[in-house]
Amino acid sequence: MATNILAYQGASRGRTTAQASREAFIALMQRDLAVLKKNLGEFIGRTVIQPFLLVFVFLYVFPQIGQGIGSRGGSAGESAFASILVAGVVGISIMFQGIQAVALPLSTEFGYTKEIEDRALAPMPVWLVAVGKVAAGAVQGLIAAAIVFPIAAVVHSKSVHAHLALHWPYLLTLLPLTCVMCASLGLVLGTRVEPRHIPAMFGFIVLPMTFLGGTYYAWTVLSHVKVGSVAWLQILVLVNPLIYVTEGFRAALTRSPHMHLYAIYPILLAITALLLWQGIKGFRKRVLI
Repeated sequence: MATNILAYQGASRGRTTAQASREAFIALMQRDLAVLKKNLGEFIGRTVIQPFLLVFVFLYVFPQIGQGIGSRGGSAGESAFASILVAGVVGISIMFQGIQAVALPLSTEFGYTKEIEDRALAPMPVWLVAVGKVAAGAVQGLIAAAIVFPIAAVVHSKSVHAHLALHWPYLLTLLPLTCVMCASLGLVLGTRVEPRHIPAMFGFIVLPMTFLGGTYYAWTVLSHVKVGSVAWLQILVLVNPLIYVTEGFRAALTRSPHMHLYAIYPILLAITALLLWQGIKGFRKRVLI
């Protein structure tokens, strides 16, 4: 009795290596989007909770109890802080989503279960698998920004008004760029940090990035923090990728003072390229060992 053996049909269909890689990449993206759709409630919950609490406490509770930040300038001072905070909240939401969508799953997939092998066996180069991880993380970052911005813009006390002014060319270029950058950061952390060190990663890397990333203040005002005539903190935070994200959204969403855009765009592009290169390098090393 003849045995029916299933053979690879790609060559007979005239499918090139590039076409096979493209089809596999699209299939992996569809898989990630299907998982996201299945866990949509969990995704929205983890995306919303931290930004909502930040704006609720700082822009609603504090003004209500007479301890609003900027209250020395009255409601105008509190509103100025609200404008600063909205852009910062959007920035940290994208950063956290990049880490949660890429770094945390990778720490599991590289762990005991070795689930990453399923992706590595796809008919595509290993580096493209890593790019697929970044692309999926960037899509989740875009969705997170779309969810968080309305919340950050409307949750505030009656006396507080965030003065927003959408600059669409900046917003439409910064959104994909920052989402890819933060997802690339997640790839670097996910390939460099061992699963047992994930709690330490949040304490020693993510938390300092958040507090020194311009979430609660503009980079320009750090010029007042000096030792002698040197604005040391304004210089120090320039090593933090998040400062360029929050300052970029400050330029895109408000009229608040911000870092010059001719510095933000080139540095964001350079950081994205560096993180993506290092992330792919680390991914290949972890997969091929």
